[in-house]
Amino acid sequence: MGGPRTSNPRTAGPDGRKQQVPPTPRPTSRDVAREAGVSQATVSLVLGGKWHGRVSPATADAVRETALRLGYRPNLAARSLRLGRTRTALLVVPALTNEYFARVYTGAARVAAAHDFGVVLYPSPEGVGPARDPFGSARAALDGVIASSMAADALAAISGEAAAAPRESGADGLPLVMLDSDPAQSGAAATVNLDLASGMRQVTGHLAALGHRRIAHIASAVDSWTFRVRRAAFDSATRDLPGAVVTRRAAALSVEGGLRAAHDALTAPGPRPTALVCDDDVLAAGACKAARRLGLRVPLDVSVTGFDDLALATAVEPELTTVRLPADEAGARGMAALLAVVDGGSPQRGDLPVELAIRGSTGPCPVEPR
Repeated sequence: MGGPRTSNPRTAGPDGRKQQVPPTPRPTSRDVAREAGVSQATVSLVLGGKWHGRVSPATADAVRETALRLGYRPNLAARSLRLGRTRTALLVVPALTNEYFARVYTGAARVAAAHDFGVVLYPSPEGVGPARDPFGSARAALDGVIASSMAADALAAISGEAAAAPRESGADGLPLVMLDSDPAQSGAAATVNLDLASGMRQVTGHLAALGHRRIAHIASAVDSWTFRVRRAAFDSATRDLPGAVVTRRAAALSVEGGLRAAHDALTAPGPRPTALVCDDDVLAAGACKAARRLGLRVPLDVSVTGFDDLALATAVEPELTTVRLPADEAGARGMAALLAVVDGGSPQRGDLPVELAIRGSTGPCPVEPR
């Protein structure tokens, strides 16, 4: 009994006995250079992505084609020792169970793989606190850190290096790229943000066009930059809406939290809100449950909007009108920014655009709202 053998293949010799066949030597950069008719330095430049302005595009194509044909793969361990790098980045997120951050990881990992980098996930679920430092020394194990502002507290656990004094140079600490963070206060080498204010303006503009003026904001109770931006944008947009009557209920970031906050908003004394603007799709799902339990129809009696465009948004009925956030692109931009910082370059600037996905959970304001 036993699994497949991993020894070198054998063939029969002249005397009928099995003889071991020497393994095929792994192709080297010297082999690629010889086959392509270039120097090893040129191979290094091309396969390291540093050929622009030094090698012609035709030569670069020839080197890549030769490397592919020969099956050449760079020795990453040797290159790491030579460059003093581990080619590993840490992605710090609040929780792996959140679909949004799973998509952020997908985008970051895609860009990392294209540059022979690895990505290590470091979850720090809210209410549990940061996990223990998985490294003896973060600086020795990593080339940089990408972190969501919702998990910023976890940075302090990484040997105190990335969080204690993040520097643009990375000389005294690891290069740090922050996602959804205040560029003026993050202290990071780069920030990657979504145009959240535009998203909230699109939501309020959509509801205003449908005639809604009594609007309740179901706001996340999580004190992070991303939700502070949403709150400020909501306040600004409704402040300029003639005849607007605005209320707000804070909610724990869960379906149950959204249900309770929406129930309170819909049963408070005075005219009932005709629209509920939720900071998150999970809160919006809870708001829809609250409306149904009160005998209200969505959207005939009350409209509900979300934020993020998670899979949940199209799993509920009616499907949620929500702001679509390009999480995958945010992760990709974050990884690209970190690579640029590590290589001494300048990260791409500018917020990522977002868009409103209009679905069945919003409709015209009721003619005679109670």
